[in-house]
Amino acid sequence: MVTIAHLTRTEKLRMMEALWDDLSREDVSLQLPTWHGDALREAEAALASGEAQFIDWDQAKKMLLGGEIV
Repeated sequence: MVTIAHLTRTEKLRMMEALWDDLSREDVSLQLPTWHGDALREAEAALASGEAQFIDWDQAKKMLLGGEIV
């Protein structure tokens, strides 16, 4: 039996795409947790007030990989 660890990166990506395609065809309503909506509203309010701002994705990756917290 082949395990995921033995798949190439390309094979893994193809598997993910196949799974996503299959899942996206299902007409299922997911119940999002209440905290998720709350977190989105808080983030939107922080952006609107200038308390938060968007940063470049490359900068965000460097911060995350370097453990830098802002």
